Amino acid sequence: MNYRVACFLLSCAVAIGEDHLILQKDRAFSKSEIQVRRGDSIIFKNTDEVVHNVFSNTPGLEFDIRRQSPGGSSSVAFLVAGTSEVRCAIHPKMKLIVKVQP
Repeated sequence: MNYRVACFLLSCAVAIGEDHLILQKDRAFSKSEIQVRRGDSIIFKNTDEVVHNVFSNTPGLEFDIRRQSPGGSSSVAFLVAGTSEVRCAIHPKMKLIVKVQP
C-alpha cells in the first residue's frame, strides 16, 4: 500500500468516528456520563414504553431529536469538543453528560 492510500484510509477512519449506544429505559439514560472523541456518534435508542424527546442546548453542541417513540433510535454526531448536557424534554429528571474529547 502506498503512502497516499494509507493516509487517505487513516483520515477516513478518523472522520467516520465510533458509534456509542445510550439506551432510554425506565425514564432514564443507561449512563449518567459518557466520554467520546470528536467525530464519534451516539445512538439514542428508546427501549422504554413511553415517548422521549432527547435534546441538548449546550452552545456548539445543540441538537434535538424531537419525538422518539418506543423502539425508535436516532444517531447524533458530536463534531465539536466540549461538554454537553443532554436531557429529555418530557422527563426532566433524565440527564446525560457527554464529554467530547478533541
